[in-house]
Parts: sequence; C-alpha cells; structure tokens
Amino acid sequence: MKRSEINTLMRDAVRFMAGKSFLLPPFAYWRAADWQDRDSTYRELFDNQLGWDITDFGSGDFQQTGLLLFTLRNGNLTMPLYPKTYAEKIMIVDENQVTPLHFHRKKMEDIINRGGGNLLIRLYNSTPDGGLAATPVTAQVDGHWHTVSAGTEVCLVPGESITLVSGVYHTFKGEAGKGKILVGEVSKVNDDQTDNRFYEPVGRFPAIEEDEEPLYLLSMDYPRYWQLPGISAKRGAECP
Repeated sequence: MKRSEINTLMRDAVRFMAGKSFLLPPFAYWRAADWQDRDSTYRELFDNQLGWDITDFGSGDFQQTGLLLFTLRNGNLTMPLYPKTYAEKIMIVDENQVTPLHFHRKKMEDIINRGGGNLLIRLYNSTPDGGLAATPVTAQVDGHWHTVSAGTEVCLVPGESITLVSGVYHTFKGEAGKGKILVGEVSKVNDDQTDNRFYEPVGRFPAIEEDEEPLYLLSMDYPRYWQLPGISAKRGAECP
C-alpha cells in the first residue's frame, strides 16, 4: 500500500467516526515527531499494539480486500506488566470490502455493528486440521442462540452484535447499497502474531511504499519512528 493511500484512509476514517459520534483517544492524532517526545511510560502502546492498523492483507486492492482498524485497549498474555484480559477495537468496513476467512485459536469476540450499513458475516466451524467443517454453526446474536448451516451469511443491522467463539471461521463485508459500517469489537486479549488462522495465507501487515510522510503512525510503524530502549525495528509481517 502507498503511504498516501493510508493517509487518505485515516482522514476519511476520522470524519466517518466523528459523524457517528465516536471519538478516538488523543494519541490517534500524534504525528511522527510527537512520538519522539514520548518516554517509556507510554510503552503499553507499543507492547500491546494500540493504535491505527490498516491492511490490504497482501491483496494489492484495499477496497476489495482490506480492513481499517484502531485498537483502543488490549492486554498482553506474555507480559505480567499488563493485566488486562480483554481488548477493544473500532473498525470501518465498506460495501463489498472483504476481510478474509479466518478464526482465532484462543480469542473469543463480540462483533458489533455500531452504525451505518449492514454487516454480512459468513460462518463455518473449523476442523482439527484447519479446514472447513460441514457441521452447523451455533452463534449468539444479542443473547439469542442461532444455529445455522455451514457457510451461512448472518446479517447484522446497526446496533446488533454476534459472539464468535475460538475456532469458528468467519469472513465479513458490508452489504452492497447500504453504505460503510462502523464496526466494534470487544474480545479477549488480541494477538495478531500468533492467534490468527487464515484459511488461505495472507499478508497481515502491509508492505508500504513511502511516497509521502505519514499523517499518523500505524502501530507497525512504532519501531521505526519511536526510539525507546529495547524496542526492535523488526516485526513479523505474516500470519500462518
């Protein structure tokens, strides 16, 4: 992805969220230079990958296969310093914009339609070897248990939410003709490095063509722009 594309997506996201009365924390708007003034008391932002996350999953076409996220809070199971056992994200999903089929090995999550269009979520159980099971899927939508056949697409209208347990494959997109969607996620601790299992291999963190300076930093940018002792500039870009 080009940095100019990412910057435009951030500007559009801020406007869209404000239109839905959703405000991001102040660190969302720090410029690259601002991060140089932050000492180790802000290190939780790095260790728990809080902040902007924009990816095309290696597709080269963000509008067709991509997702914009902002991680608001998160724990870290490998660091006792961070006792949170939960995470929260806000996301924007456009019409027909697909997040690829995946499940989480440990994380259970609620996906919430916080306003805009309709969110379509397709569900499968997983097999022990990571395949797609043909068995019915049971999921909870706002306290109501639903059992649907494998591959069924569940529609969440604004205000609705679905609970997805670990091991349930899901892919989602915005319904055509209904507009983009503000999507919330409330979950157990999020770990994009080890907990995601995509049905087909994807690039979780994008390669960026630096055609202009970043508007705001992505969480994957922190090692490059934020120089703190013990922070490495290397981070894995792929998920199994």
